[in-house]
Amino acid sequence: MTPEYPGRTGDRTGDRWQGEGRARFRVGQAFYRRETETARDLGVLAAAIYRRERGQLRVLDAMAGCGVRSLRYYLESGADWLWVNEGNPELHEVLRDNLEVAIPGDRYELVHEEANRLFFQCYADRDYYDLLDIDAFGSGAPFINTSLWAARLGGLIYLTSTDGRTISGREREKSLRVYGAYARHHPAVHEQGLRLLLGSLQQQAAAKQFGIEPIFSLFGVQTYRVMVRLVPGERLTEDNYAWLGYCHECGEFRRVSWRTLAGSNCGADGSRLILSGPMWLGALHDRAELEKMAILAADWGWTSRVDLLSVMAQEADLPPYFYKLSEIGRRGGVTELPKRDRAIACLQERGYRAVKTHIDPEGIKTDAPLSVCIAIARACSPA
Repeated sequence: MTPEYPGRTGDRTGDRWQGEGRARFRVGQAFYRRETETARDLGVLAAAIYRRERGQLRVLDAMAGCGVRSLRYYLESGADWLWVNEGNPELHEVLRDNLEVAIPGDRYELVHEEANRLFFQCYADRDYYDLLDIDAFGSGAPFINTSLWAARLGGLIYLTSTDGRTISGREREKSLRVYGAYARHHPAVHEQGLRLLLGSLQQQAAAKQFGIEPIFSLFGVQTYRVMVRLVPGERLTEDNYAWLGYCHECGEFRRVSWRTLAGSNCGADGSRLILSGPMWLGALHDRAELEKMAILAADWGWTSRVDLLSVMAQEADLPPYFYKLSEIGRRGGVTELPKRDRAIACLQERGYRAVKTHIDPEGIKTDAPLSVCIAIARACSPA
């Protein structure tokens, strides 16, 4: 049943009833970005798949804001129960008004606590959740360890970071303090940001003898979001949790294992590599899960999300970096570059794996070395 929303409208944008998906809500003084709707759409799809396959969906929305995510998990994903938490009690009125219009009072609880306190309470009460949505402002790292105590085995954790300067290598010492990893700057830093989050989750889970499996990893509008599944048994290995090397001289990337740290030189020109890590170097996404999400998105008429999920599925298990078309041109002195689709087709014709990446509109993920990408850019140049 579609909820009946009040017809009143305030003088400010935050007081007007707005819409996203099937939810209607007022923002009030809460933080809300229409531009990050894609991340909420993917969360709703993954949650709906979980509900369909597991037969239940209990959600802990740890940083609810105006409540749009809680509303959508109930109205679109079919959540059975929601624990809705917003640390700022001044948002209570707008959050209460938004929830009570659409969700029966016996299907949710609204509280105002510090998120880590809630996670520990879940563990103490053995009250584990199928989905934890942790939409943090700044770094999501302070909630990684504690969130693992509140998630059900097999359940989902959806973590956010907006701390782009730290995970893109602009504040290296801070990245060491926050993520236990040294982040350096290079052309694929936004993928690095996702991998640092996944690496921190994997390492913290391993310390508890658990593991995480990435469902999807999303970057957009300077926001990093990763959805993972908590699973029994460690998944961290010295191969999937290691280092990414970048050569500033020639622009090549290279995976560097713990065993080869001492000899981490560029294979192309022998220069010393600049290392970032340790971080997650395994698959960014679970292709099978993305395919299920794409089918559901098509059923719902979400065409643009189907297209996005298709791109993400293709890039899932390619090397842990990408080359930007402009960087290929700069390194090779190619002024008339082919379109990205054309460059990808040329790489594929020569037997290399090559696809678009959702992370950068001019990024190419490929197993070809940069020298080959440059040669193909010259050969395929429209000039």
